Amino acid sequence: MHESYQVKLNAFEGPLDLLLHLINRYEIDIYDIPVSQITEQYMQYIHTMKELELNIASEYLVMASTLLAMKSALLLPNQELDQEDDAYEEDPREELMHRLIEYRKYKEAAIQFKEKELEASYSYTRAPQAFQQKQHRVPIQNQGDVSIYDMLSAMQKVFTRKKWNSPMSTTVQRTEIPIKQRMQEILVQIQSYKNGITFDALFMYPNRSHIVVTFVALLELMKNKEIHCTQEKHFDTLTIYPNNTFE
Repeated sequence: MHESYQVKLNAFEGPLDLLLHLINRYEIDIYDIPVSQITEQYMQYIHTMKELELNIASEYLVMASTLLAMKSALLLPNQELDQEDDAYEEDPREELMHRLIEYRKYKEAAIQFKEKELEASYSYTRAPQAFQQKQHRVPIQNQGDVSIYDMLSAMQKVFTRKKWNSPMSTTVQRTEIPIKQRMQEILVQIQSYKNGITFDALFMYPNRSHIVVTFVALLELMKNKEIHCTQEKHFDTLTIYPNNTFE
């Protein structure tokens, strides 16, 4: 009997965060949202989450329903208003636009506060003392600028390229792999690549269990600051590097 990992991740911040990511990624005008395009992209992310057997919060599904209803409403032919009816017909996108603008405002403020908190953590005072030996400053390690949604987008390409959406054979074999074991395997693998290893190269086997545990292992390694992931620009291949250890 096939049992899902049913992994629940705290890396997802909510459907508005995903929509804002799509708006930035595809350079969409937040004041003139193309509902058809953003709904299609949003549903691709939901599909990828399901393929990875992740627990999807109900709020994501509610937003999916909202977008689909909005798309259907906009596809309907415009109804002519009676000449005596001066009622204003509200754009169905308007409420979503206001919610996204408000969310973006708070998100940007949170980032600024986080940066100030980080700067403050590097400052401290203490009584004057003589330095007996040279102290080496530990360099700040770059954790990369890749978000959870960039990684999901990379998984979309992996599924499409390797055709893992379709069964590879009539016999389904499931091998349970402990996440900690897969984390160690990934660390060993990327240590041998001086210029980093591509995201796709870590998904070697067309086995759903292996795909899910590899994806979660990568997230855990990033959370633990053992690796970092970079992307030169939108839609480029993700590259993963080990974080160097400084003594």
